[in-house]
Amino acid sequence: MQGLYIDELAVGQFAEMSRVVGVADIEAFAEVSGDNNPVHLDDDYAKGTAFGERIAHGMLSGAYISAILGTKLPGPGAIYLSQSLRFRRPVKVGDLVVARATIKALDVSKGHVTLDTVCEVGGKTVVEGEALVIAPRRGA
Repeated sequence: MQGLYIDELAVGQFAEMSRVVGVADIEAFAEVSGDNNPVHLDDDYAKGTAFGERIAHGMLSGAYISAILGTKLPGPGAIYLSQSLRFRRPVKVGDLVVARATIKALDVSKGHVTLDTVCEVGGKTVVEGEALVIAPRRGA
């Protein structure tokens, strides 16, 4: 399975994916990550927070961005170098998260791809940032 090569990429090119966040997703992420903060897992605790209900881990949205980079753009063979994330709003159980990565710069000599990354719920940004990846080269 091979993703896109550096010579197949262009500024403005984008990919996206959508996921509805369920309780099982949050619980699985807590199990895998070890982040058992009760704001994510305990309804009674979460009711007493500023959010008034359970929220998803911010890094779950970050994982959706990672999924785009590793499966779609550039896709299989891409190597993640860095990611900045700014968490703007909470993601709640039942929210439809739309994650998108858009190429904003290419450095073909290094194979580097810089992408704007964003996750939205209901058209509002919940997470935004920038990723840097290495895209595969032909014959490498």
